[in-house]
Amino acid sequence: MKKYLTYLSIGILIGITLFKSEAASWFRIYEMFKFQAFHMYGIIGSALFLGIIFIQIIKRKNLKSFYKEAIVIPAKEKSFYRYFIGGTIFGLGWALAGACPGPMYVLLGAGFFNILVVIAFALLGTYLYGVFKNKLPH
Repeated sequence: MKKYLTYLSIGILIGITLFKSEAASWFRIYEMFKFQAFHMYGIIGSALFLGIIFIQIIKRKNLKSFYKEAIVIPAKEKSFYRYFIGGTIFGLGWALAGACPGPMYVLLGAGFFNILVVIAFALLGTYLYGVFKNKLPH
């Protein structure tokens, strides 16, 4: 139970940070897709930079999780088309909805209940991917 409360606390902290930094703001996302402001690019770029650094530290120092389990990060297949097509679909959905998966739940928590439509279709899309995964080109 303590583990789940820890996860919940971290999730709430991340949600507050996303909301206060305006990373969940439709206006900021709209600005980003119109190349009118650096705000979102700065947030995404910072996350990418820190992610690269922390992944390299985990790999090089063979760090273990809090539960003393080895952290295994498998190598990904190198492919241009799968990431280009998947990224394009993700980006179109992000632009149309005005939110990517993390901020969708932040917006719901902030009281924007219209986002429930987006969450429902995101879950449906995830389910359909699972159903058709073996039939898709990977």
